Amino acid sequence: MQQEKKNIGVLFDRIAGKYDFLNHLLSLNIDKWWRRKAVKTVIKKQPNGGKCLDVAIGTADLSIELARQLERKKVTYQITGIDLSAEMMRIGEEKVKKHGWQEHISFMLASALDIPFSDQSFDLVTCAYGVRNFSDLDKGLAEMQRVLKPGGQLMILEFSYPRNKFIAWVYDLYFTHVLPAIGRLLSKDKTAYSYLNRSVKSFVWGEQMCAHIKDAGFSQTTFQPLTFGITTIYTATKA
Repeated sequence: MQQEKKNIGVLFDRIAGKYDFLNHLLSLNIDKWWRRKAVKTVIKKQPNGGKCLDVAIGTADLSIELARQLERKKVTYQITGIDLSAEMMRIGEEKVKKHGWQEHISFMLASALDIPFSDQSFDLVTCAYGVRNFSDLDKGLAEMQRVLKPGGQLMILEFSYPRNKFIAWVYDLYFTHVLPAIGRLLSKDKTAYSYLNRSVKSFVWGEQMCAHIKDAGFSQTTFQPLTFGITTIYTATKA
């Protein structure tokens, strides 16, 4: 698992072409609502836009949703996305240009464990479905805290596990057997979607995840489970 995380950029390069299609298919399009809800939640805490960093930007779905909601507020904003997958970002750049937001959203090949920006550079840091891929979760969280301005907001959207035993059983069955099989069939990649299953099952969530966020130097840490706990929104403030 750790070796796979160290080569995470290569893994996502392989499946980039089918990534968005499979995300929407395998989540029954609910992932779009999850992102809208997550962005709405953090914008309530950081309504004035400013400089935003989207860690593990991937194909830019979260950044595009963030831009869409900030545009409605008519505030000044700039979003910078970093990722280790050049191919995912290439697809993301095409989507950004299609929406006409290339002046507001930029991309950079960089690691979340070594963010190439100075201390206190951003008003908002986001990460959607990326932190479980960090080879060192605490280092990644510390880096996000470092580049945030005092009072800046953190928002993380990540998979988690349902607390209801029956729903957890169904979810585990789907993640263990159905999702990897469909992923292998459509992406033509034998390992990527089995990694997804294992990365979710081995990751922390809920109160445990909040403890890691607090240890990184954040306060006012909250978590909000969505869709029976399949995914969770975490928010926090840099003191």
